[in-house]
Amino acid sequence: MATNGKAEQLRLGFLTAIEVPDKGLTGGLLVTNHYGRPLEFQCTTPVRANATQEILYGASLKPFLLGELIGGTLVDKSSVKPQLILTDQPEILELRNHIDVPVVLVDPIGETGGERTMKLGRQTIRFHEAHASDQVRIDEGAQQIPADADLREPFSRVREALQETLKTGALR
Repeated sequence: MATNGKAEQLRLGFLTAIEVPDKGLTGGLLVTNHYGRPLEFQCTTPVRANATQEILYGASLKPFLLGELIGGTLVDKSSVKPQLILTDQPEILELRNHIDVPVVLVDPIGETGGERTMKLGRQTIRFHEAHASDQVRIDEGAQQIPADADLREPFSRVREALQETLKTGALR
């Protein structure tokens, strides 16, 4: 994509969540440029399912809470829209079924190979099984990401920012 003769800079979204004791799950989305510099940060208040929801949703509860509810809310609230969302939690991949932006898992194992993986920075990313064609979309901007980029590090920043926000009482 070009704007005024310049290629548009890739915007990455780093989406993760933490468990807040006695309150539930809270998520954070850090949108950065391709060098990892922050452009925007959004977070949710803690969300907890009740007993009836736990029974009715069963095994699909965590993907619903993390992907559809928390992830969807964060992407909707974001004024700086990411062109690629990375997560460190497999359940958040569910978000890809609800938005038209590639959502990938930064593989903690780091295995390369397979039709649903590719190398990005120093990590291997995995695509949602129903959206393997996202690789073509990602290839367009992947060259903007430095080969030595640590795509796991921003998740630590998001978790620390969530903990800080909880400490200050902004999330209740």
